[in-house]
Amino acid sequence: MTKVLRDLWILTESGTTVYSRVIDPRVNPQLFGALMSALNTFAEKLTEGGISNFELSNIRFSIVKRNHFLFVANSSSKIKVKKVQKELDAISEKFFELYPEEMLKKWDSDVGLFDTFVNSIKSSLEDNTK
Repeated sequence: MTKVLRDLWILTESGTTVYSRVIDPRVNPQLFGALMSALNTFAEKLTEGGISNFELSNIRFSIVKRNHFLFVANSSSKIKVKKVQKELDAISEKFFELYPEEMLKKWDSDVGLFDTFVNSIKSSLEDNTK
């Protein structure tokens, strides 16, 4: 697959960021997670299903909800929404293959467990060197 995603966050529904790969160091992963969780909760109150994507300038944020986790990524707004959604779906599949539901039920909230996830999704993420 083509590298279509710039940054990636994986959050619990409550807003804890369990994994992030962010190029811009000014973005605090935990604050971003809390913001996205709040936006999603707000959107769910307004519409059935909540928010699936939004744009800021030339960057699109896309969200996939699965098994009580939010998979959030940003990409260029020039990339088709379906392509980004497909990439996020593939990442969520890999995540739950590596961290099955049984393991997540026993998870002690140590986000260090997910540090090596980047090795499974390198082909989806833009290089850090841009």
